[in-house]
Amino acid sequence: MQEFSYSAPDGADAAVTALGAPNAVVIAGGTELLNWMRLGIVEPAALVDVARLGPRDRIARDGDVLRIGALATLNEVGESKAVQSGAAVLSQACLMAASAQVRNRATLGGNVLQKTRCAYFRSEAPLSWGCNKRQPGSGCAARHGANERLAILGWTDDCVATQPSDPAVALACLDAEVELLGPAGRRRLAMTDFHLTQLEAASEAPSHAAQVETRMRPGEIITGYRIALTEGERSAYVKVRERESFEYALVAAAATMTLKDGAIGSCRLALGSVAQKPWRLRQAEAALAGRPLTREAVLPAIQAALGDARPLEHNRFKVDLAARAAMRALLMAGGQA
Repeated sequence: MQEFSYSAPDGADAAVTALGAPNAVVIAGGTELLNWMRLGIVEPAALVDVARLGPRDRIARDGDVLRIGALATLNEVGESKAVQSGAAVLSQACLMAASAQVRNRATLGGNVLQKTRCAYFRSEAPLSWGCNKRQPGSGCAARHGANERLAILGWTDDCVATQPSDPAVALACLDAEVELLGPAGRRRLAMTDFHLTQLEAASEAPSHAAQVETRMRPGEIITGYRIALTEGERSAYVKVRERESFEYALVAAAATMTLKDGAIGSCRLALGSVAQKPWRLRQAEAALAGRPLTREAVLPAIQAALGDARPLEHNRFKVDLAARAAMRALLMAGGQA
């Protein structure tokens, strides 16, 4: 058992100051961090508890802007009438995550920071195989191993992991912004830019790319999210998994859309569990404007947008599965599924 200190600051600024201590990490719901500590993924010297920094259910709509505090639990977000009416895709994604018991503890701030479910990574230390996320330079056992659940987009030979968060996919589809607080002050970052693929990480941190997963700066914490709502926009979330409860997605898809004269006016599509970040299908979004909301019109555009997918040895099925999940999410959003 490794010893660590514990503190519960009485304000966000105080929490940021506490995080300046060597090897300090944030804990809120604890549903992910405690697993990291048990497996030896992290060995913090100090835990900074932010769970008491504000009301956990801080969810409010101000005109066409929906604000959600980072400490809101997944169940609180999923069951919020404001979220259900303005951003149904986020409500659905939250309620499809984990189990009801975990959702009562897990926070929206922490959920988007969870790490890959790759079995080579999620193993108790010491590892007997290579994992660059755990031990830089040791290799990636999943690259030519059991990789059927792993990435088809944005990966490198150093790492083929995927990001498993359901709410992160919905937030990226909604063009949400994440609000951050750190030593340099407050800033906002688009959720589409928050996570990094392995290719993006390699260009920003080539010496330890597999360990860099977000654009958060040292000492920063997530304080909330801002979602600009569009009048008349509909949305839906599809999660393809091997069982209904407490299971991570093989593939997930989030869709928002508006209708115009019976056809698609505009739409946004994001995929989950296909890369180390939620993957926006921007080519398909542009191509689908003005098309009928039918399977025959939608699927070819989505398949074309996945033309640059690079499946691994055992997950070629995920390319077609992702295309069909995105199609179904769009049809569901428009009431056609």
